Amino acid sequence: MKWVACELHTHTFHSDGRQSLAELAAGAKNLGFDCIALTDHNTMTGLAGKEVIERETGLSIISGMEWTTFFGHMVTIGLDEFLDWRPVGPGDIHAGLSRVHERGGLAGMAHPFRAGSPMCTGCYWEFEISDWNDIDYIEVWSTTFAPVKNNNIRAFRLWTEKLNEGYRIAATSGRDWHHQDPTDDPLSVTYLQLEEGDAPITAKVVGALSASRASVTLGPLLNLEVTSRGTNYGIGSAVPGGRASGSTFVAAVSADFQVRKGHWKLEDQRYTLKLDSNKGILAEEIITSDAPRLEAEIPDEDLLWIRAELWGMVKGVRTIIAFTNAVYFD
Repeated sequence: MKWVACELHTHTFHSDGRQSLAELAAGAKNLGFDCIALTDHNTMTGLAGKEVIERETGLSIISGMEWTTFFGHMVTIGLDEFLDWRPVGPGDIHAGLSRVHERGGLAGMAHPFRAGSPMCTGCYWEFEISDWNDIDYIEVWSTTFAPVKNNNIRAFRLWTEKLNEGYRIAATSGRDWHHQDPTDDPLSVTYLQLEEGDAPITAKVVGALSASRASVTLGPLLNLEVTSRGTNYGIGSAVPGGRASGSTFVAAVSADFQVRKGHWKLEDQRYTLKLDSNKGILAEEIITSDAPRLEAEIPDEDLLWIRAELWGMVKGVRTIIAFTNAVYFD
């Protein structure tokens, strides 16, 4: 498998963006991305000519659409044809989710706690969810310098609550990228761990995201691996036979400070690596970019999930810099 740097929430002038797909792709390539999802509001017309742009830029472009309603915005990824969003009302979002899944796509909550009308029509999520198993992912970091914004802190907390309730939902970032105006704000990246082979890139992205093989960051790429009974389990995996009294596993966290080198910068500092879980913080260690690793032996009793987090200073603020999706325990 290999890690691919993705931007999963973008727009062109086919909805409310101020950029063409060619401009978007060139901008993403210049920022070190390998892949973007075009998610214009309620249309897929902006994808016209994407194959030519992919060849010219070497960037992969995934088909998507942001279902934009008065009751919430939902990003769909992986569909190869337009799926009408208009029949969905506040009490029947599951009908829409079923239609997306039947056609092989994924659906995620976009910026669920962003201020809604009249500031941003429908941006605040109000759809009634009766079964959280139908939600593939939650966009927990939205726009730039995402981790310090209150609406994203709430979204991150929502994701954590659902993990604690036993749901296996992925977490992503999305710039909600509308234009090419420069910014000094830190940009987040969703790294997806794609399978090797000849399958189409869209199928690989859908497979990785549906399996929670994702790591989100403002810079360094975090990886988490669990070794239990002689077998290694990566991000998104489920460790069998866990939660048994007396059993232990080894969790290893590493941070790659070389990814997208030159496209981000953090001040020289000592960082904190943490292992978080449904039982709280299991281990933490002070690290530097020269020795970016944590390893700990952990009892697995009553564990549902663990994830890795990297904390430090960004633009004078102490915040979470990166996090992995979860490793689960059966």
